[in-house]
Amino acid sequence: MDVTKLMNDDKRIDQLLNQMTLKEKVALLSGKDNWATVPNERLGIPSLIMSDGPHGVRTDGSGHGRPDGPATAYPTGISMAASWNPKLIERVGAALAEETRFLGCDILLGPCVNIMRTPLAGRNFESYSEDPYLTGQIGLGFVKGLQSKGVGASLKHFACNNQEFERNRGNSVVDERTLREIYLPAFETIVKGTQPWTVMCSYNRINGTYASENHYLLTEILRKEWGFKGAIISDWKAVHSTTAPLNAGLDIEMPGPAKYFGYLLEEAIGTWQVSEEQLNQAVKRILGIIFRSGKMRKPLSLPNGSGDTPQHRAIARELAQDSITLLKNEDNLLPLNIGKFKKLAVIGLNANMHITGGGSSYVKGHYWVTPLQGLRAQLGDKVEIIYEPGYDNRGLPTPIESSRLFHPDGKTPGLEAALYNNPDFQGAPAAEMTVSALDNWWGTLGPDHTRINPKAFSGRWEGQFKPAASGPTPLFLLNTGSARLYIDGDLVLEHNAGAIDPTYGNLAELIGQTLIDLDEKQLYDIRVEYCTQTQDGFSFLQLGHLPPYVPEDAFERAITAAKSCDAVVIFAGMPLHFESEGKDRPEMSLPGDQDALIKAVSIANPNCAVVLNVGSPIEMPWVNEVQAIVEAYYPGQEGGNAIADILLGKVNPSGKLPVTFPQRYKDNPTYTNYPGFKEVRYGEGIFVGYRYYDIKDIEPLFPFGHGLSYTSFEYEDLQMPANIKSGECFKVSFTIKNTDKVAGKEVAQLYIGDRESRLIRPLKELKGFAKVALAPGEEKDVTISLNERSLSYFDPDKKAWVAEPGVFKVFIGSSSKDIRLKGRFTLTN
Repeated sequence: MDVTKLMNDDKRIDQLLNQMTLKEKVALLSGKDNWATVPNERLGIPSLIMSDGPHGVRTDGSGHGRPDGPATAYPTGISMAASWNPKLIERVGAALAEETRFLGCDILLGPCVNIMRTPLAGRNFESYSEDPYLTGQIGLGFVKGLQSKGVGASLKHFACNNQEFERNRGNSVVDERTLREIYLPAFETIVKGTQPWTVMCSYNRINGTYASENHYLLTEILRKEWGFKGAIISDWKAVHSTTAPLNAGLDIEMPGPAKYFGYLLEEAIGTWQVSEEQLNQAVKRILGIIFRSGKMRKPLSLPNGSGDTPQHRAIARELAQDSITLLKNEDNLLPLNIGKFKKLAVIGLNANMHITGGGSSYVKGHYWVTPLQGLRAQLGDKVEIIYEPGYDNRGLPTPIESSRLFHPDGKTPGLEAALYNNPDFQGAPAAEMTVSALDNWWGTLGPDHTRINPKAFSGRWEGQFKPAASGPTPLFLLNTGSARLYIDGDLVLEHNAGAIDPTYGNLAELIGQTLIDLDEKQLYDIRVEYCTQTQDGFSFLQLGHLPPYVPEDAFERAITAAKSCDAVVIFAGMPLHFESEGKDRPEMSLPGDQDALIKAVSIANPNCAVVLNVGSPIEMPWVNEVQAIVEAYYPGQEGGNAIADILLGKVNPSGKLPVTFPQRYKDNPTYTNYPGFKEVRYGEGIFVGYRYYDIKDIEPLFPFGHGLSYTSFEYEDLQMPANIKSGECFKVSFTIKNTDKVAGKEVAQLYIGDRESRLIRPLKELKGFAKVALAPGEEKDVTISLNERSLSYFDPDKKAWVAEPGVFKVFIGSSSKDIRLKGRFTLTN
């Protein structure tokens, strides 16, 4: 770290602060618009521009002269954790930084390190794990990589944002020990290890107080205990008052223009409700990250970054390969024996579509390789592939792609948009623009949206539409307010939803649908009109459809295909956007009749493998009826290639589950506490995930840390000190050997158990891991370092971490249930 540069920056920050008026200081504490902070032209202070992450740079529709289009779509957060490979995630973070800079942004809003508490939480796919240690190590790698390239991270969501149901106003009731041991450690690890530029507070209340005005979390813990130096920003529209947030330690209200941190804050300072010293400290922290960005340097020498490079594509594929998890493989069905199988049935709509989660983390991707494309590309004419969709598992439409929308000339991509600064199309348009697709939310109306009052406006989008297929075509409007769809001048759909906020979990009320006969060879004139008048300024408008279309006899055709082939691969799971910000899953089972499809296909052909696209645990009533199960998660734009690599044996699977899969939802520790309404009580306490299944002796479907390989590994020669003094660091070592004929990677996991503590503790807790690559017959020594914190629990009476003298057990295993080596040591004073 350049101490001289930091001292010079501090001096310049003090000089700027002394030159700023009260109004200028206050202005710096809120967004200029949805994504940028307020600049100060008089003093030469630039905006910082943010973009959604955390598994791709989401810039579409956000303006500021940035490209409105695709970016590299990496595997999502749960895939990152399933890799158990922080070094790889550090490289992913560096690649994301290059693309963030290329797209004109300074801060990427991620990583999301909230713990997977309930399997129904809508954003589990964005998060990492049920375990705080694994979450912290993966997040640490992500932030290190991102910030190594001069792009800031925004660590989110601080704290206890563990469900989407009532996330905007619900109260998470969490005892102090549970907070410290489960929901805060990942934040602590990353703050102390990397000093992220920003931390983003969550929407919800924690123990009665909104996160954005929670002094205990923001100031006492984050700043004073952990030493956080950066700026704290709100999640979008998570500020609900003026004085409490700033006094609690919040620095930036997002999005802008300011609702509370504007003239109301000036008035609060003038009436001594907020001290000017508190304001000055916030301003200094914001100026600190602006200086850290390099945008105050003269001459400006920011890196250009890069986008859609061969290197980015390669690392997206590598991450997908490293994370895909082999859950079951009876009779070594996988990898598929191409010399034995001549006809392969590929069944399931997910095989022929790109599947990922929805909400603010959705990334368009430069392209998407589907599993069907990946298999066809690698198999060529060696194996005949028969594809059948089997069943339509989709519940929500997808936005109509920009490739199907054209200007009225029928050639230029996109729609012509006219926006009016009133709800009834009066007068001349306040803004006119071209949009690539009609998928607007949160008032993000394109580069000219700042001219529009988000609380009362109207808009018209016109052009031409090329259908994806001929025949009865389902078309959808998803909207707040009122929307109308015209095809060739005829009104075909009108949908009035009013002032519904889908972030309260009622997205289904936004959907209007029609069915109209169209010809895929024709272009149709299309017009969408939209009007809204709300108090909070939330607007949502999407024009959707459901390609590819599924025939009525799809189920029967799938069974016929399975009977005619040597082997079957079923692609099942969630449809696009099913798991999403803004809503939780309704149940833990697969949507629709997919369970019935899998059972019927497995009866028709016993050589049956299932590949899952799920970002969270599901029930598997067919688990004993199929030979192989592969968890692919949401593997990004290169996912189809990576899945083919695994199925065909070009890559040996090495992913491990970062979350326990219970046999049924009733087995989950949150079953009696989720979802709550005004309050959600974290009644399971510290017994989250595998900690609960261990202590209750409940057999999971697949345990935390589980993942098979095409080879086998032996563990031996466990070494550790017999006695350890309090405060000492120490090492545990052992040997892993690849005992088969295929190269592979093994994730060795170290768990600690304390049986003599004053307070009840889990039977074991993850405290270290290592991913080791081994050639056939090769063995390697593995060493994992531990410290006193590895042995400690949080004592709420002492308000301190405590490692009590006594006997501790060490468990080394291939999963939380597959323990290969055991040992013990004594901690002494």
